[in-house]
Amino acid sequence: MDRRELARALSSAEKITAPPRPREPWLVLGVTGSPGVGKSCLVDRIVSNWLERGEKVAILAIDPSSPVSGGALLGDRMRMASVDAGENVFFRSIATRNLPGGLPARLNRMVDLLVHEGWNRIIIETVGSGQSEIRIVAVADRLLLVEGPARGDVIQAEKAGVLELADLIVVNKSDLEGADRVADEIRLSLNLSENEPAPVILCSAETGDGIDALISTIDSLPAARGPAIARARERLLATHQESLLSHPEFSDVLKSFSEGDISIEDALNILQRG
Repeated sequence: MDRRELARALSSAEKITAPPRPREPWLVLGVTGSPGVGKSCLVDRIVSNWLERGEKVAILAIDPSSPVSGGALLGDRMRMASVDAGENVFFRSIATRNLPGGLPARLNRMVDLLVHEGWNRIIIETVGSGQSEIRIVAVADRLLLVEGPARGDVIQAEKAGVLELADLIVVNKSDLEGADRVADEIRLSLNLSENEPAPVILCSAETGDGIDALISTIDSLPAARGPAIARARERLLATHQESLLSHPEFSDVLKSFSEGDISIEDALNILQRG
């Protein structure tokens, strides 16, 4: 399908019937991190590199929903020059619709469709706050965590538990004071874990320093890190959420429950029927 048809199909994800993609070799890179650490600028660098190698790259930017229209705010597109680089790049902003988990429903189906249509590199950039930092492992094959020079970013990642799930950690803005210290603190924290520590790389999306090393490390990422049970839990929860939201009676049940006509137990019983 052409790009316009693909955009329309992604907007009606409930109708997507593409076959499930293989998980290996890995194709989908999740990028997460606190707001302001430079995720979009870093993604722009990665995409530009892949495009120079002839890859077909699709980017799904998970944006906050507009309180007025409910659609995506499109902030990430404004910060990415590579999205206008030609036919081998496809960009789509996806609104969260304020769903639990911070990711839109049926995101897995969208990715399956992109793979089916021949896009061999896919990046999903999260909003970068709350549960979305964890839930992204339900969809992404590999997870890149972006940190900044401020220690508060690392504390947030530790609280969210995303450090132990990340396959690669990047301290962006290495040209700013404090970046080396943050990288050392992350390495120390990872060394206290029982798992093999993820690589920690310093780079600057602004100056380009360290980008080649970052790309090389991404290309050579081994099997997904982190506890398998944690990844499996997020995939199970995401699938269950999608199943509930896709139920043909969901809207009616939600209305009845909100008006007090049925109990939460009744609502769940209805939605769990086939």
